[in-house]
Amino acid sequence: MIMVLTRNTLIYLHLCASVLCVPQVSWLPCQFTDEHVFEDDNNHVRTELIHRQAMLQFGRKGDAPVNPNAVTFLVTGSRLDLWRYVEGVEAEQLECQLQRYSTQGIYVRWPVQEPQDYNRWFSCTLKHTKGLFTVTGFLRHPSDQPPPGQQDYLRWPAIEDREILTTTVALVIKTQSPSVRAGLGSQQKLHCQFAVDHKGPNVSVEWHWQQRGERTTLFSHSSRSGSTQGTGVVLRGLTGGDASYKLPFTKMKSQGTYICSVSVIPLFASVDISLHVEEPPRVSLNVGPILSLQDGGEQKVVCKAESYYPLDVEIVWHKQDPSVSGQRVGAPLPTVLDNILLSSHKHNQDETYTLSAFFYLQASLSNSGIQFTCSVSHQSLRVPIKKSFILTVEESSSWMFTLTVGVTMVTLVGVLLVLLSHLHSAKQRSVQKKPY
Repeated sequence: MIMVLTRNTLIYLHLCASVLCVPQVSWLPCQFTDEHVFEDDNNHVRTELIHRQAMLQFGRKGDAPVNPNAVTFLVTGSRLDLWRYVEGVEAEQLECQLQRYSTQGIYVRWPVQEPQDYNRWFSCTLKHTKGLFTVTGFLRHPSDQPPPGQQDYLRWPAIEDREILTTTVALVIKTQSPSVRAGLGSQQKLHCQFAVDHKGPNVSVEWHWQQRGERTTLFSHSSRSGSTQGTGVVLRGLTGGDASYKLPFTKMKSQGTYICSVSVIPLFASVDISLHVEEPPRVSLNVGPILSLQDGGEQKVVCKAESYYPLDVEIVWHKQDPSVSGQRVGAPLPTVLDNILLSSHKHNQDETYTLSAFFYLQASLSNSGIQFTCSVSHQSLRVPIKKSFILTVEESSSWMFTLTVGVTMVTLVGVLLVLLSHLHSAKQRSVQKKPY
């Protein structure tokens, strides 16, 4: 029995090594955005988008479609395994989009052994539903029909509703950081990797930064000419498909869209990475952890949130009896203070913001021992920042008692001065009566 099990395992491993193993997820429903491009009566090019039901199916040439009523893009084995770039992800976590790809009339024979000389191209984009990555693969569908010329999108062959398009993956580009949140002064690595289905391709890699309609080239490299402009990408990594860009010091003006593009003629692939600067606030109170006041006294209490970005911040004051806050059951909820005043936003020199929330605390014996807490929420924080103090109130002295003591002291001092004056006068008279 053990020998039979071992033999079957070896046979399975041999098959996986010699042919493309079936991935854990062998198909995926996709939205195929077809295009009908035409010229209107004024010779203007118009595009009509047609959303069609499609399936991305992995297998071998000749496999039956999973959904015979949909357009099937059957991805067969090649040097590139598209599923390797979404490894460990469930099908429900993926968004799949398919569309035609125009080479703009550029014809270059793709360096693979095929009986057909020409190709029809499609792009397949897989996005994680939680924004963890974006992968775009270019699907090559061999064809014996030559491209129609520069305006190939005007004469695209029609695709029937139940048609099966047998394809292979020719180029893949991926980023694991489609959206990056960075603090001021931090170092960021913007991930970008690519792969081509044949050795020694002529690859051009570029990085651009775009903000408010302006586009700036950060880096470019051509493997054909060997020329390189700009910095931020490790050239040794390009040979292995790593085109990641390193941002050494994040500034406020670093915000924007970073575009990693890879060109292998006639294909042009790119991924967008959005960089958002987020700086958490520094929170402080103008009082210590214990605030002592006399009954009836007043104190301005200020909670300040400093040097945060972006603008929106929420500051809430509330109070609670700390002696009952630790109860598991029946503990009253903190009471939100409604007499809070806000300062105007201060725009700092580094383009961050500062805001204060304050109130005037009227001390009373009933509030002695109460904990006051300032809670600051901001999109850069996973949980709010909280700063607290405990109020202690001392009973004030009676004003009548204070007045009585004061009058008594003044009277006693006056009597003492009169007595001293009489004593001094009597002493002087006694001295004058002596004959010697």
